[in-house]
Amino acid sequence: MPLWLVYALLSAVTAALVAVFGKIGLKDIDANSATAVRSIIMALFLVGVVAVQGKFSQMAELFSQTKALSFVLFSGVAGALSWLFYFLALKYGNVSQVGPVDKLSVVIAVVLALLFLGEKISWVNAAGVVLIVAGTILVALK
Repeated sequence: MPLWLVYALLSAVTAALVAVFGKIGLKDIDANSATAVRSIIMALFLVGVVAVQGKFSQMAELFSQTKALSFVLFSGVAGALSWLFYFLALKYGNVSQVGPVDKLSVVIAVVLALLFLGEKISWVNAAGVVLIVAGTILVALK
């Protein structure tokens, strides 16, 4: 199994846990406050990972590259907004509906990759994207 697929599957499993744990945790608290606490925990955890791996020097390299740092910054802001909206959606909706709608990000990412990164997809890939949209609509219906 390719390493990218292992990581992608682990990402999917842990993202599913975010939804379930988040829904339980949001029962009686503000979604934005919960997202802020979650972000602090994530930042501390990831700094710990970098420390254990001994890769602080690579962080210095990132800070020296203006273009890379700018896009990492943009990605961070987009991720923070995504988490804010995701936790708000979880606060008011069902995980079984919010999760699949959130995964429309797959479709949006493919379209943006086509438009801005010049990536190409096959007709089979395009059919898969259409099926994701159709599946999301069917799952989101109440």
